[in-house]
Formats: sequence, structure tokens, C-alpha cells
Amino acid sequence: MASTVRVTARDDRVLAYVRGLSLVIIPFLLAAFVVLYVFPSDTTRLFAWTITSTMTSMVLASAYLGGAYFFVRVLREPRWNAVRTGLLSVSLFAGLLAVATIVHWDKFNHRAVAFWLWAGLYLTTPFLVLGGWLANRRFAAPPGLDERRLGVAARWCIGAVGLLALVQGIVMFLVPAQVIAIWPWALTPLTCRVVGAVFCLGSAGIGVLVDPRWSSVRLMFQVEGLMVALMLVAGVRARAEFDTGRFLTWLMLGGFVAVLLGSARLWYLMEIRHRQAGVGAD
Repeated sequence: MASTVRVTARDDRVLAYVRGLSLVIIPFLLAAFVVLYVFPSDTTRLFAWTITSTMTSMVLASAYLGGAYFFVRVLREPRWNAVRTGLLSVSLFAGLLAVATIVHWDKFNHRAVAFWLWAGLYLTTPFLVLGGWLANRRFAAPPGLDERRLGVAARWCIGAVGLLALVQGIVMFLVPAQVIAIWPWALTPLTCRVVGAVFCLGSAGIGVLVDPRWSSVRLMFQVEGLMVALMLVAGVRARAEFDTGRFLTWLMLGGFVAVLLGSARLWYLMEIRHRQAGVGAD
């Protein structure tokens, strides 16, 4: 009896399900960004719970706009490898916020529509995004011989930063009391875990240790640049909230600036200089 073998075309396509899910998520992210970045001190009326620190509000908002940009790009991105690591980090971020919501359920404003939108989003999104990733990975294509790759130094530097962000986020989530005592601005256990989840988005950088192709991290660099730039602007807006006597305040500022400058430098080498070299060779 002849057996039927199902062959999956590994053409690196992005499934319609992943694009459809992205389309659904985008409006929620944009709305949350407007509320938290434009009106950071009005969360009692406009958001799922009261965030007393405007810096915390704007940090979360920065992640939301970065996420909205990412999902807009997913709608048109033809290659799976360009978005797969981002989807994994989004699933982790959403999963951590789901856990934080359950742990701190009493801190939320249950009478607000914003809370039920928040709860509905984070109690479902981790599974929906991870499910899309699992389904789409069957179509992942192997790297082409002619694809640009990151150098060894850049690859390990990006991977190290991604790992550091993940560790920072996990520590903030697991032991918020210890982190609150040294953090640059005022946090509560809930907001410490939320900010920790934002840091975990940086875990996308770890993917370069497995896949060093520039096309696999290009979009992540754009998202990262947007988020870090928004956070630095937020730091200026909320400068009165910072404890300038804490070492971590200056370490974080220096780290964010270094990440932004380093990313800009690598972007120049991989994009602008590469194009200029290509034009000169014609």
C-alpha cells in the first residue's frame, strides 16, 4: 500500500494567519501609545490601571509604538526570517504581562473598558502569536549563499546585549522589591514587572547567535531604534522623576545612548555603505 508524503514548500512565506493577527493587534497598540505617551499623567481615567510615574507610562508606550511598527511591517514583509525572532519576543512580552495581570489583579480598574481590553488582549495574544510562530516556522527557508551576514564581533555584541536585556527583564519580573530599591525612578511591584517585560523584548537580539543574516535582524534594529529614541525623549520629559544620585540612573542613560549609537553605526555599515559600494562597483 503506497503511503502519501506531504511535502511542505520551505519558501520563507509569511502565512495569512500571521498577517491577519498583525492587522488585529495594530489598532490596540496605536491607541495605547497615544494614551500613555501623549497623556502619561491621565492613566486613572484613560488606562487599565493608574500608573503614577509618567516615565513608566512612556516606557510602555514606546514598546507599543515599536510593536505597532513591527506588525505594520509584518503585513508587507515577504520573508519569514525577517519577522520570526520578533514574534517570539512579542509572545514572551505578552505572556509576562498576562502573568503580571493575574498576580496583580486587584491593582487594575475593573470598571474601565480599557482594563477588559487589556485583559482580553494579554490573556489571548501570547497563545495566538506563539501559535502563528509554530505554524509558520514550517516554511522557513535555509540561508542563501549570497545573503549578507553580520561579522563575528557584531554578532556576539548584539547577542550579548539581547541576553543582558533578557536577564534584566527576568530579574525585574521575579524580584521586583530588590530592583525597586535601586531603580532610577519610582516603581511599584506591578510596574516593575511591566518594565521588565519591556526589557525582555530585547531578547530578539539573541537570535543572531543562531541566524547571523542581516535580513533576520534588520527590522529588529528599526524597532529597537524607534523604541530607544522614544524612551530617551521620555527621559527628558520626565527628568524630574529620576533620582540622579543613583548609579543605575547614569548607567542606564549611558547604556541606552550606546545602544542607539552602536545600532546607527551598524546600520550605516550594513545599509548605506553597502549601497554606496554597490553603486561604485557598477
